Amino acid sequence: MDTLIIGGTGIISTGITRQLVEAGHDVTIFNRGETEIEIPDEVTRIHGDRFDYDAFEAALDDVDVGAVIDMMCFTPEDAASDIRAFGGEIEQLLFTSTIDVYARPPERNPVTEAFAREPAVSEYGEQKAATEDRFREAEGNGAFDVTIIRPWATYGEGGHIWHTFGSDPYYVERIRQGKPIVVHGDGTSLWGPCHRDDVAAAYVNAVGNESAYGETYHVTSEENISWNQYHRRVAAALDAPKPELVHIPTDVLQSVAPDRTESLLDHFQFSTVFDNSKAKRDLDFEYTIDFETGVERTVAWLENHDRIDVGEGDTFEDALIDAWRESTDDFRERFEWES
Repeated sequence: MDTLIIGGTGIISTGITRQLVEAGHDVTIFNRGETEIEIPDEVTRIHGDRFDYDAFEAALDDVDVGAVIDMMCFTPEDAASDIRAFGGEIEQLLFTSTIDVYARPPERNPVTEAFAREPAVSEYGEQKAATEDRFREAEGNGAFDVTIIRPWATYGEGGHIWHTFGSDPYYVERIRQGKPIVVHGDGTSLWGPCHRDDVAAAYVNAVGNESAYGETYHVTSEENISWNQYHRRVAAALDAPKPELVHIPTDVLQSVAPDRTESLLDHFQFSTVFDNSKAKRDLDFEYTIDFETGVERTVAWLENHDRIDVGEGDTFEDALIDAWRESTDDFRERFEWES
């Protein structure tokens, strides 16, 4: 099916673009043309600003495709622009949502697509949930069929390796050097990284797939690991020493570093597992790239693009660990208990 990707060169959409071409689809991408990513020569490129709605809609007025994959839709207003541009003109729209639409912590695990979406874990998730609703309304009015995909913790070439303080790549060199690593809480909350190529394959299998019309899918990891395991496996993937993990309570980290812990508060502190059974059934979703292999590939990309440095984040983590150790040593010396 002829397919338009709005985006096309991001971490997930680069994989989608390449795999769609490999599967024999004619592919057009619309983006600003500012990301230097190798994509197949067969891909037609249109440059423009997706958020300049009038120009966006005019630029795509004559594009004749059967499916649109929107990787750059974040709000109901963005959805409304898609509806004006493609309503009645395409067969299927695939919307990239997020597992952020769900309340955290969940009432139970694993989380299915039917779980309550409110209150969303973040403003980003709240906007994505409202956007899902806008597309479903348009679908009900006959604009096009809608497939919603909710990824989680996607990583890979063109992306980064997450850690307690976000995505700053100083973490990679810190692991390599065998330096201690700050871990929130006791390190037993769960995280589920999924490589972008596995996520992309689900999108490709959804294009023109009538079983996916009107449906919503999780496309997430099948390898849910604790953060303690996560850091040790990153080290193993990089042939680095087994890291010393320094556990600091989440509320303490938030209080001393509010500007570095947004992802920690919205995501990392919670233990969640997402049920991928619908995507396995309808989209032939498979988890094929194990975490250590994915880390090797991601770090190789970062190195090839000179993205790894030490930087200020490394100095911050050193200072934080020193202060934490000093305070806990003082606490041990001060605490006395007589039974």
